[in-house]
Amino acid sequence: MNRLAIAFILLLSPVAAKACETALILTIDVSNSIDAGEYRIQTDGLADALQDPEIRDTLVAGQSTLAVVQWSGVDKQTISIPWTQMRTGLDVEDFATKARLMERAFVLSDTAPAEAIYFSLRMFDDVPNCNRKVIDVSGDGTPNGGSDVRAARNAAEAAGVTINGIAIESMGLAITNFFRGAVITRNGFVMTARTHREYPATLRAKILREISRIFG
Repeated sequence: MNRLAIAFILLLSPVAAKACETALILTIDVSNSIDAGEYRIQTDGLADALQDPEIRDTLVAGQSTLAVVQWSGVDKQTISIPWTQMRTGLDVEDFATKARLMERAFVLSDTAPAEAIYFSLRMFDDVPNCNRKVIDVSGDGTPNGGSDVRAARNAAEAAGVTINGIAIESMGLAITNFFRGAVITRNGFVMTARTHREYPATLRAKILREISRIFG
């Protein structure tokens, strides 16, 4: 077999492809406390963050794989954008467009973050080759439905999954403290957005922190 044929086979081989560094699930709270305008702030904020040149280039450099989940009550979680690997800038742009056009999945429902975590954990079975697995949880309230959030957080730690959070505050730090004490894993972090208006800038900083860790 000549060298050209060998090179062609290696190019097509899955092992020749650059490995996925980070599998990141971006979860969006669409419970009853989120009105239509606040939902749109979240989706536009996500799209804008992904279109940021620094985030785009870092996602591609790490061949990161992203998915978006909407969640609210106990039986209300759905994959809005399935796992997509960011191989090129066009992949990132396409994902951002889908995020901006994403329709709201649920309305008038409770807040059950534990179930959102369990739902997200099962998704990682589909991306076994990613080096790091991260769930990004955002929310503006504490649970009023579902199972124990700390137990879900502990299940994530046992599975080697990191949970980070954005706490959207209207006043004080009640949501931030809840995220810190019950939601994020020991190797995770929480960032605070003062009202939904600060969410886009906070999300940008959060995603960049999550995907840039290995690049320094």
